[in-house]
Amino acid sequence: MLQNLFLSIDAGTIDWSRAQFALTAIYHWLFVPLTLGLAVIMGIVETQYYRTKDGFWRDAAKFWQKLFGINFAMGVATGIILEFEFGTNWSNYSWFVGDIFGAPLAVEGIVAFFMESTFVAVMYFGWKKVSPGFHLASTWLTGLGATISAWWILVANAWMQYPVGCEFNPDTMRNEMVSFFDVALSPFAVSKFCHTVTSAWIIGAVFCVGVCCWYLMKKRETRLAVESLKIGAAVGLVASLLAAVTGHKSGMDVAEVQPMKLAAMEALYNGGTDQGLTAVAWVNPFCQPDYQNEASAPLKIDIPYGLSMMATNDPHGFVPGINDILNGYTRPDGTVEPSVDEKIERGKKAITALAAYRQAKFNSSDGGEIASAHLKVLQENMPYFGYGYIKDKHDIVPFIPVNFWAFRIMVGMGCLFILFFAVVLAGAYQYPKALWKKRSIESLPKWHYWVAIALIPLGYIASESGWLVAEFGRQPWTIQDMLPTWAAVSDLHSSSVMITFFLFLILFTTMLAVEINILLKQIKKGPEYEK
Repeated sequence: MLQNLFLSIDAGTIDWSRAQFALTAIYHWLFVPLTLGLAVIMGIVETQYYRTKDGFWRDAAKFWQKLFGINFAMGVATGIILEFEFGTNWSNYSWFVGDIFGAPLAVEGIVAFFMESTFVAVMYFGWKKVSPGFHLASTWLTGLGATISAWWILVANAWMQYPVGCEFNPDTMRNEMVSFFDVALSPFAVSKFCHTVTSAWIIGAVFCVGVCCWYLMKKRETRLAVESLKIGAAVGLVASLLAAVTGHKSGMDVAEVQPMKLAAMEALYNGGTDQGLTAVAWVNPFCQPDYQNEASAPLKIDIPYGLSMMATNDPHGFVPGINDILNGYTRPDGTVEPSVDEKIERGKKAITALAAYRQAKFNSSDGGEIASAHLKVLQENMPYFGYGYIKDKHDIVPFIPVNFWAFRIMVGMGCLFILFFAVVLAGAYQYPKALWKKRSIESLPKWHYWVAIALIPLGYIASESGWLVAEFGRQPWTIQDMLPTWAAVSDLHSSSVMITFFLFLILFTTMLAVEINILLKQIKKGPEYEK
């Protein structure tokens, strides 16, 4: 039966499959945000060429498009491998929810990827073959296609965080989609898309500013550096502010549908009203804290009412802590949230009822009536189906240190980028001049430029930290409340997954090294100016 199939997987296979998927996703996300961010930069630069007819802007657009193309190719390669892993390493997951999860991925491949791959050819090879207006449209449509591609990928991921628009069919043993629009336009998906894409624009902007500062430090390509720096800083400042707004909305969504993730992000052991947002606290990064016996994390300094405001838009709002979620609590609207122990029992009832339903339907002469009775029990307890595979209630508590520190790195870097882009933009326009001691942006001390260059890897660290919060915070669920990781993995020998893990590690590291090498060579070469 279903439970025997799922629970026969050895622990090594689960761990190595998770590690391999994490490896692929982390490497893939090194390429994607730069693609989305540079798409905006190169679109704005070419728009300047279309407006002014100045050949400088055409050459600048070609330069940024070359860097975009190098990164775009690497992102495609890692993305394809990532999607294949659903079939190779997570076949139980694909079988159980493939009807739903596969739909947005199919749309992404057929529509979005086809769109971007078509117009990217026009963008690179159509400068002298199509009109300036059509070429400009192709450049923006290439970026739009990449963004739409990200939309459908994020829809699929958001559904794993907040499964909607589906029903479980006990006859086929699969979850089936009942509303494509509920899946595609889920509020969780919209928030995730807006926050992820704006954070990707930050990566593109900080990369652009860093490259420009390198040119200024070397006293090369001064006009390209100054003009592109202005664009990059403006995009970065707007994106950083938008990321803060969309991040607040994402926090509210997490508080509503994934309260355990929020509690882990805040190391909130015992919740309540008027909760402060933790600024700093000592959470040991290497071991799970004793949340059952500690009132709160040691050395905690918080912003009064901040967490309640972030989670509920009300400074006096109620936010449940880890122990509240484990033991059950009452929501402000009077809804009683069962304890995890109760959910586990109801999940086991659902699994037992499913087995009994199928047995009655196929083997009993009067199976119709008996099957209907078991089906009713299954439907009543189906919301807790995934909990039936949980052995101990503490298994649903994610690893708190990763969530706590990754969240603070992400938010801290976000605040730093708002300040950074504001200062760079002010310096680029020499306002206020006193800030720069009446110097122009081209003649600043070298350490100013080194700061900008050093922020490029920090941008990636902030971006990856956001994904660590999103994915570690959902553990142990592959699909929230529906399917734990050990019930989703393929029945493979752990040694097979381990071998492919190290093969992918070597492959992806090589690809990353190749991309960095090609990017650096292209940056050192600089733009090619047409006479």
